[in-house]
Amino acid sequence: MPGAASWGSVPRLAFGGDYNPDQWDRDVWREDVRLMQRAGVNLVSLGIFSWSWIEPDQDRFDFSGMDEVIALLHEGGVSVDLATPSASPPPWFSEEYPDAQFVDHLGRSLGHGSRQGFCPSSPDYRRRAGVVADRLARRYGEHPAVVMWHVGNEIGGYNTHCHCPTSAEAFRSWLRARHGDLDGLNRAWGTAFWSQRYSAWSQVRIPGATPGRTNPAQQLDYYRFASDEVLACYRTERDILHLHSPGRPVTTNFMAGSFKWADYCAWGPEVDLVTNDHYLVAADPEAHTGLAFSADLSRGIAAGRPWLLMEHSTSAVQWQPRNTAKRPGEMLRNSLAHIARGSDGACFFQWRQSDSGVEKWHSAMVPQGGESTRIWQEVVRLGAVLRRIGEVAGSTVTGEVAMLWDYENYWALEMGGRPSVDLEYATEAEAWHRAVWQQGVVCDVIPSDVSADVLSRYRLVLLPSHYLATPGTVRALTAYVHDGGHLLVGPFSGLVDRDDRLHPGPHPGALRDLLGLTVDEFLPLREGAALTLDNGLTGRVWAEAVHPDGTDGAVVDARFADGPAAGGPALLRHSAGAGLARYAATRFEDSSLRALIAGALDEAGVGSTAPGAGDGVEVVRRTAEDGRSWLFVLNHTDDTVEVACGGVELLSNTTITGRLTVGAGDVAVVRESGSPDAS
Repeated sequence: MPGAASWGSVPRLAFGGDYNPDQWDRDVWREDVRLMQRAGVNLVSLGIFSWSWIEPDQDRFDFSGMDEVIALLHEGGVSVDLATPSASPPPWFSEEYPDAQFVDHLGRSLGHGSRQGFCPSSPDYRRRAGVVADRLARRYGEHPAVVMWHVGNEIGGYNTHCHCPTSAEAFRSWLRARHGDLDGLNRAWGTAFWSQRYSAWSQVRIPGATPGRTNPAQQLDYYRFASDEVLACYRTERDILHLHSPGRPVTTNFMAGSFKWADYCAWGPEVDLVTNDHYLVAADPEAHTGLAFSADLSRGIAAGRPWLLMEHSTSAVQWQPRNTAKRPGEMLRNSLAHIARGSDGACFFQWRQSDSGVEKWHSAMVPQGGESTRIWQEVVRLGAVLRRIGEVAGSTVTGEVAMLWDYENYWALEMGGRPSVDLEYATEAEAWHRAVWQQGVVCDVIPSDVSADVLSRYRLVLLPSHYLATPGTVRALTAYVHDGGHLLVGPFSGLVDRDDRLHPGPHPGALRDLLGLTVDEFLPLREGAALTLDNGLTGRVWAEAVHPDGTDGAVVDARFADGPAAGGPALLRHSAGAGLARYAATRFEDSSLRALIAGALDEAGVGSTAPGAGDGVEVVRRTAEDGRSWLFVLNHTDDTVEVACGGVELLSNTTITGRLTVGAGDVAVVRESGSPDAS
């Protein structure tokens, strides 16, 4: 059963990275193990892109190099996260199976020469990926060095949406399972519009290039299908690995927060251990808040349990327009920020920096300059820090605030034909999360398919953008508010069902009764325009013509001072049962959003983890079942700061009584007073 193996024998806190020995001569391998020991590496992901190394021609396997490397790692005390190499089929595969190649939305067959150059629905691809996974699992499934399995790499990152004939037939099969028959499909897709009614399954195709807009319900189903297909590729290999290597966790690395097309909320229960890749957006001076969002989402996908940072970078990457290097100390700060938010380790892409190929300018744990470099010295320091704070492993993070996240909403909101292209799902969610982060509060980012019992753990629930509302989510939110919870909802929410069909009655449809209001008209702003509220806040992108329902529980907190809805309600509240639901009829610029969130936190009784720590100082608490707790303090500013706390600071092994001083850009981890001594 997925999830049954959990962490198994995976070292915690895990420290290491992707190891690609097939890029190097054998004389480098022993040097690699020596350096791993020096840095304190305890886990490497091996063989992720090694298909052509271990199967140079179809059915001709050569495991001699892999045998030697695994033996060296085991001898050196380094555990192996052994990968199936299915992310990058070798050239012989493309030549042997041309029908398995990826086809884009314009009908172009894209050739070999990159990675993920295959159709996820191809039976030939799945069969050959299964063969290599089977051979690996039979050979190494009981090897004492192999503690974990890693299927593929960033599955679907380049090839989620294939438009080949095989994908089209698979899509039709998926639709039959979902809708039953053509009548069900026609009802769901609303094909009466534009004379799109289907009379035979052969007429149904993958949405591609058309003269006008594509049917949004068809498009949404295709996105669901595509996510399910790449997940099916994972399941095929996972089940083989479970069969031949029982007890060892199987995972695949997510890209939570940066990748749109895989429904990781649905994928979470399918992996034994949630792992995630995260890379800073170099152009964003506040990129550490995006890191926090990705980590909090990873924790939410893991249902609050510890997860693992599988990849991040020691310094610059090579795939962004301008690949800025990390400043001294930033790698340590980034790594501990992930651990503070629930990761039981910090791993990197990659161990040794390549000297050829498209990623040779991507930083690594061992730079091209070797041991004399700043990056290597910081890697060694990070290894020492992780050993010092190893006692935090297994502890968890729990916020008093939750934000609901939903990939189907992400897809549905950003399809064509919406009132404004500026209604971006992830951008708004990250803005709300950043506003919570700025208040020194931890926000759990959790799947929207959630029960009222889960929501009851939180003082405040945020719903920045929820265009597509399912009955289950609406029931959970209603019960949560009626039982005393506080809810804050952003505009253009609650409008359609899972088939992108409007909920009956006045807007906002499914959320109308809970919010105690109706919306007459949506009033998007022109590009770059802004508006003001009579309480001094500034809105952007959007306005609505809103009417409270007239009951005693419905109150207008602020009105639009100008703009297309001037004089109308902009912020409203509705008392429902013992709780409160608030609605914002615009999107806010950053400082106004921060003020809005601060007010909602205060009203819900949520305070900062470290009051007075100041802007740019991240403070997060991890807690163990035995009562121990640790305060992570990450100073993202250029000034020395002080934080009120007491206990033992683990990096320096000093006792803190009342005030902790943290230098500019520095970090601290405090086992708090009252925690049992780990020794």
